[in-house]
Order: sequence, then C-alpha cells, then structure tokens
Amino acid sequence: MKTVAMVLFPDFLLLDMAGPLEVFSVANRYLKPDAHYQLITLGTEDGPLRASNGVMVQADRTIGGDTERYDLLLVPGGPGAYNQQFPSLFAWLKDAVRRVEYYGSICTGAFVLGHAGLLDGYRVTTHWNYTERLIKGFPKAHVTTDQIYVEDRNLITSGGVTAGIDMALAVIARDHGKKLAQDVAKVLLVVMKRQGGQAQFSPLMAAVAPQETPITRAQSYVLEHLDEAFTVERMAAIANMSARHFARVFTRDIHMTPMEFLQSARIDCARNLLETSDLPLKTVAYKSGFGSVRHMRSLFAEKLGLTPAQYREQFS
Repeated sequence: MKTVAMVLFPDFLLLDMAGPLEVFSVANRYLKPDAHYQLITLGTEDGPLRASNGVMVQADRTIGGDTERYDLLLVPGGPGAYNQQFPSLFAWLKDAVRRVEYYGSICTGAFVLGHAGLLDGYRVTTHWNYTERLIKGFPKAHVTTDQIYVEDRNLITSGGVTAGIDMALAVIARDHGKKLAQDVAKVLLVVMKRQGGQAQFSPLMAAVAPQETPITRAQSYVLEHLDEAFTVERMAAIANMSARHFARVFTRDIHMTPMEFLQSARIDCARNLLETSDLPLKTVAYKSGFGSVRHMRSLFAEKLGLTPAQYREQFS
C-alpha cells in the first residue's frame, strides 16, 4: 500500500487538493486492497482550515510532531501559497522530504516548496500566470513555462489547478501501468494526455508598458499594423534608433527579441480572432500578418502544440 499525503494550510485551493486525491481514490476501485493508495491530509494547525473558496476542511492530522514516512507528499497551491509565510511548515517540509520517496506541488504550491528550499537545482513548473514570479523568487530553480507537469528525479510539479489531475494520472501510470491510468481518466472524463502545454492558455506577449519610450512606441505601432511586413530595421526606424542598438535595448527591456515579439503578437492576435469570430483561417492569417495559413499553422504547432483549427475547436 502506498501513502499519499497532502499538506493543507490556510487559504489553499480546494481543487488542488481534491483533484489529485480523487484520481488516487478512483484508482483504488481497480486495485486490490493491499495495493490501494492510502490518502492522508496534514494540516498546519489544529482544527478546520479554510480553503480559498471558503470551504472548511478538517485535516486527518497536523504536521506538528509528524514523523511518518510517505510514498508521495504533495503541496497544493492557492493564495496562501504565494501571499503568506508559514515558517513552521517550511521547516517541517525540509525534514519530511528526507522521509519520502517522492514529493511535489500542484499549481502555486511550488512557492511553498521554494520557500522551504526544495526547488533549488530542479526543473519545475507552476501555473502559467505565476512562472515569472517563481523565476524571480527562486533563481536557483530551473522553471519551465509550458509543460503541464514536470518530473525531475524525486520531485514532480504541475501547472495550474486541473494540471494536478494530469500529474496524479502520471503517478498512477508510473506505479501501476498506463492501462490503469487510462481507466481512471475515463471515469473522470479527462484525457490521458492533453494536446499542447500551458502556452495554449497563456498570452505569449505581456501587455505593453503604459509609459512612452522609443521601445513602447515601436511595440504599439507593430500591434496596430500587424498585417504589415516588419523587420528589425523597420521597427528601429519607428523608434528612431539604429537597428543594433534597438535590438539590444528591446531584448533587455522586453525579455524577448524584436522578432520574437512580432511572432508572439501575431499568434496572440490570431488566437483572439479564432476565439471570438468565425472568420476563415485564411482571413485570420491575413489579419494577423502571417501571410498564409501554412505559416500560421506551422507557428501554432511550434508554440502551442495545436493547429489553428484545433485551437478554435478547443477554445471558441
């Protein structure tokens, strides 16, 4: 019998807890009793803990004095994970991971592991909206921004909210084989392997800064004229800078090259049109500046892991 422990703290996200635990619970229906997953919740304090949606949850036991060994120790996300500090939890986690086979996080639970010093040197991920914050907060971690979940040695981390279900299915496949994981996925009406990664949910390009600078002037012009042809030289001329200096300053300030910005802007424009209109793909490609459906399809596959038609079907 394998034990799966979920740590709970004030203001955790209920679905981050319930999703993965339900996956293991459904798996138990197919497993012999001696192969069941034993599910345990560990609270940071006595009494019920309030989730971020207001629901009160009573943990099975508290972390205080807990010295049990677990096969898998998980930390959910939620506002409490990235807005609050739990020194006693961080200290307990540092010791607890020495006694577990695997440990991991769902969504922004990665911040709790980060504060405990448990992400350093590992490839990790979190919800797409918080990856930049995780990168800045824990520079010794190797944060990936697109994968639904990431396994690195004895650490497994997942993207936003429902990605915890994907992660739990991967654990079941590792423990008991792909067939059982597929059976559980069917019961839960989820796919065993999603098309594309987190990038399909997140904008590829951040909003243009409100203050007027040569760089933002060029950005704004490009966004207003995406159906036109652009080169670094043309964008530099709009900013009234040399191409070499423009490219250097742009990359420093925007954290992507001018041509990466152009490509991301066109993809985001096309995504918006696919989500909100019934325009033919040829028209979407033209309005977004791709020039052809073939070029648009190629970049969608490269950046999002989906074709434009698949994206429209999934998100419109």
